[in-house]
Amino acid sequence: MAGLCEGRVAIVTGAGRGIGREHALMLASEGAAVVVNDLGARPDGGGADPGPAHDVVAEIEAMGGAAIVNGADVTDFAEAEAMVAQAVEVFGRLDVLVNNAGILRDRMIFSMSEADWDDVISVHLKGHFCPTRHAAAYWRAQSKAGEAVDARIINTASPSGLYGNVGQGNYGAAKAGIAGFTVVCALELGRIGVTANCLAPAALTRLVAPLMGGDENISDELREQLSPRWIATVGTWLASPLSAGVTGQVFDVRGDTIAISEGWHRGPDGTNPGDPAGAGAVIESLLATTRPSADLDGRDDPNRFGG
Repeated sequence: MAGLCEGRVAIVTGAGRGIGREHALMLASEGAAVVVNDLGARPDGGGADPGPAHDVVAEIEAMGGAAIVNGADVTDFAEAEAMVAQAVEVFGRLDVLVNNAGILRDRMIFSMSEADWDDVISVHLKGHFCPTRHAAAYWRAQSKAGEAVDARIINTASPSGLYGNVGQGNYGAAKAGIAGFTVVCALELGRIGVTANCLAPAALTRLVAPLMGGDENISDELREQLSPRWIATVGTWLASPLSAGVTGQVFDVRGDTIAISEGWHRGPDGTNPGDPAGAGAVIESLLATTRPSADLDGRDDPNRFGG
């Protein structure tokens, strides 16, 4: 039986470990040829090691699939362009882009360095833009040439970006930006046959394990509950032709639960009287009827900011 992604070609960034690795393996198991992109950097973004990407390619080839290694820095505009070109040159086409590469440098706002901010914003936000820009140009050229396009962009946000998390001002800002970027991509690219969706995953990876007390303190049950493969099941379906009607969505995926994050909506409104005191009275009345802010699980929490 043919897989959901049979004959499709996918790029997965940050595919050497964690969620990206699971995306690559599952896409391959469903018939896709995969460009496994990874610098092999440490969780904080330093260093480089091509080994993990080669290991993933070897796993895919061992299962009878097709894959190649790509070591591009996704924040480098020219390297991202070459990565897209490599996919087309080797496999003849590109159908799916999974933007997943990321790093962590958690700090409280008052302790965060300029480099902590710049590097995290760059890897996540610019690291989504660069591959997307070149993939989108490729698909637009196909469309202008009269070819049918049925392509997918799958971005990676985070509950931290949707709901906020202490110590992650840089990461949360980048991830919120990615969610917004996804909506714009969906609006701009739908006319040429490209959908854009976003995952906001909660999974146990090497970036998250230290925040949970370290690998040695994590139970087998919790490892299964937060396995990255749960994220890949959603990503693989979104990468397939079956998801053609789905775009502009953000999926909160954690363990065996899939939720749709419902984004910003205009809430209650009132008339601005034109003076500060009057405006304050209107704002207080609006806040009394506004839906509470969400906690990190995306649930209403009236006491999120002190209550």
